[in-house]
Amino acid sequence: MQAVLEVKEIWKQYHRGIDRKYKSFRDSLSNIHHWWSGNEQDRFWALEDISFQVEQGDSLGIIGRNGAGKSTLLKILSRITPPSRGEIILRGRVASLLEVGTGFHPELTGRENIFFNGSILGMRYHEIKNKFDEIVDFSGISHFIDTPLKHYSSGMQMRLAFAVAAHLDAEILLIDEVLAVGDAAFQKKCIGKMDEVSKSEGKTILFVSHDLRLTEKICNKGILLTDARITGMGSAFDVVQIYKEMNLEILQHSNASIDLTKHKDKKGHYGIKTVQVKCDDIASNEFYPGCNLKFVIKIHKKELLINPEVGLAISDYDGNYIVGLNNNHLNTRIRKDSSEIDVTFEFKYFKIYKPGDYFFNLYFGDEDIEYEMLMNAGTLHCIPTNTKSFQSLDPKYNLIIDNELYITYK
Repeated sequence: MQAVLEVKEIWKQYHRGIDRKYKSFRDSLSNIHHWWSGNEQDRFWALEDISFQVEQGDSLGIIGRNGAGKSTLLKILSRITPPSRGEIILRGRVASLLEVGTGFHPELTGRENIFFNGSILGMRYHEIKNKFDEIVDFSGISHFIDTPLKHYSSGMQMRLAFAVAAHLDAEILLIDEVLAVGDAAFQKKCIGKMDEVSKSEGKTILFVSHDLRLTEKICNKGILLTDARITGMGSAFDVVQIYKEMNLEILQHSNASIDLTKHKDKKGHYGIKTVQVKCDDIASNEFYPGCNLKFVIKIHKKELLINPEVGLAISDYDGNYIVGLNNNHLNTRIRKDSSEIDVTFEFKYFKIYKPGDYFFNLYFGDEDIEYEMLMNAGTLHCIPTNTKSFQSLDPKYNLIIDNELYITYK
């Protein structure tokens, strides 16, 4: 079978710190020396020697950390930006869903944007009209179809954009993380539609996501990008496992109760010994939005401390911190005289709504003295629900008052 997409030795170079605002012709000429003889340190490769093929009907998941080159690759395949060198062969029309609002005009209504988007794909008016009712019905925004797009919420824009991309006659569909904007019910609907267009209609899908479980569910093949290069290729399941092995390095990854005495960041026999995660008082590293989430930490200290400090930090799969706090944030002082300390961080209603994997780090110190910082001490997995769309924790003070956080010890 002939591949519908062939990527051959693609490289993409960018310049750091370039002012991309529009300038006069004279200003551009005055900076021409910088462009041709600029310091090599100002340049970096966003993609290096990328080669792969995708056959008709395949669903290819592209995973990797932030900055690995995933979005750059999709922009090149969408012909938004050209590669610095290399060759791409596309056999079929491409529909892109890269960012919410991309390919739409904010002043046009939803109805007008459907025809506008279809015309960009090269479709005739009657072809788009034949698909129109299906698109509007799938999007679920029929009451707003004659409202200008600028009045749509991001979720409504995503609904319309996905409906257009999935129903119009394109052989290749490129999707970059936009499903995170939608609610869980519509996300499920999108997953079903992608499965349908891939298996029944023979469309090819390239899907970028940080949700590894969703990638495994949607895609049959996968590519792992690390520092601009392909470091894994094969089935979606195998590539996800490679990614986890490369980046987690966590003892007892799937356990809710973790022995940390042999953690790679341990500095001695004292300090943090174990941690147990509980959702609604049941030992589990899986949680749902709004559950009562507890981190029960056992600590052994060998000497009298001035002001013991225990900290917890939670980050997403790419290392972006969502929560960072310690007992002193809530003016909770821990006993100094006991050699064994149990500290519990309890979130009465843990308000992370975005499905996927999260990590937590643990800290133990005294005043300004750091005894140990255990990076990637364990993992959490958020199970999607229909309650709300993605809502991050309030970052105002990096301390989540509205989660009714309590710290207890004994």
